[in-house]
Amino acid sequence: MEVYATVVFLCVLFGLLASSIWIGLALMGVAWVGLEMFTTRPAGDAMITTIWTSSSSWTLTALPLFIWMGEILYRTRLSQDMFRGLAPWMRFLPGGLLHTNIAGCTIFAAVSGSSAATLTTVGKMSIPELRKRGYPEYMIIGTLAGAATLGLMIPPSLTLIVYGVSINESIIKLFMAGIIPGLVLAALFMSYIAVWHFVKPDQRPPAEPRMSLGTMLSESRFLIPVLMLVFAVIGSMYFGWATATEAAAVGVIGALTLALFQGSLSLNTFLESLMGATRTSAMIALILMGAAFLSLSMGFTGLPRALAAWINEMQLSPIVLIAALTVFYIILGMFLDGISSVVLTMAIVEPMIRQAGIDVIWFGIFIVVVVEMAQVTPPIGFNLFVLQGMTKHEISYISKVALPMVGLMLLMIVILVVFPELATWLPDKISANQVR
Repeated sequence: MEVYATVVFLCVLFGLLASSIWIGLALMGVAWVGLEMFTTRPAGDAMITTIWTSSSSWTLTALPLFIWMGEILYRTRLSQDMFRGLAPWMRFLPGGLLHTNIAGCTIFAAVSGSSAATLTTVGKMSIPELRKRGYPEYMIIGTLAGAATLGLMIPPSLTLIVYGVSINESIIKLFMAGIIPGLVLAALFMSYIAVWHFVKPDQRPPAEPRMSLGTMLSESRFLIPVLMLVFAVIGSMYFGWATATEAAAVGVIGALTLALFQGSLSLNTFLESLMGATRTSAMIALILMGAAFLSLSMGFTGLPRALAAWINEMQLSPIVLIAALTVFYIILGMFLDGISSVVLTMAIVEPMIRQAGIDVIWFGIFIVVVVEMAQVTPPIGFNLFVLQGMTKHEISYISKVALPMVGLMLLMIVILVVFPELATWLPDKISANQVR
């Protein structure tokens, strides 16, 4: 019965996706078929109740607010300010100003939550500046493609919010879990640039002109507003001053204030940011509604329990299971965006990982790393299309130059498996502080 149900579900799902129907509606369609064919529960009543319950979650309020914050900042002079503030300090590192791609993406990721927004904001300033200074094209594009994926991990990550809502886990714990792995991954990217610097000395551009310490400190003042915003959002959650939703509201107010002082806030940009956030939030909300209905349908069919029992009977070690899921999500990510991949699979995968004794907080960070790879792997890597529009290069070329960054993300998975404390230490510390 389980095999038959699985075949039916997969056929219906891929049939609906192949017809170019919206992913959220496709998930609802699969759930409807499951309830009608394999249970006696009225599908209509179940759908209405589940969709209302899932979409009225207070935790979910943080999602549109963080999206709005990113939309506001995207329309400011933040990219110019970050480049001016970072460039004087990055020029001393092996690889020079290429590090501004990594550092810029890391900082903007901490206020945007989106990989595409991070890529666009940092890229619109760094690409022309690095080209002007003579850096190799493949390094400019490759490092930017990889670094932009940090927007999915470093809080406030939209993917982590969706994951937390899907499995009913603390958003703040997931946010804190993403900080250290995000910084480690950024360090791996910067190490790659340093290695290139020593391996390819003939491709180095001319050295940057000398700059006095006073000038460097003066240029650094441009980083102060964004760093204050990062502290306001992440610091307020870490110290227990605000919930994720309250921190999101603080972030929106901070972003509006920053835009106002930069002279970037007008009625037109305000309305554009609001409509952009509305469109993105509506898309994600529809996917989450479909995922919630699918989870209910799966629960009634008993398929997740049967799959978990099957996994248990196979006696797979957690490492083997993680390796299998890595391959699975990489393949899935070639055809779906990150958020869709997460919500589409959680109804099945969550019982499996709990049965295997894998920490759900750690698994959230693992799945984000794998989803990050999907952002820069063809044929549907979203960052590839964004970069194609910005650089006018072919998708095949961008994929090729981003391949070393994908390799570093695979290395990050190995590091997470060997050192799981990278993802669990901060959340555990927060829990201990809350107990006190």
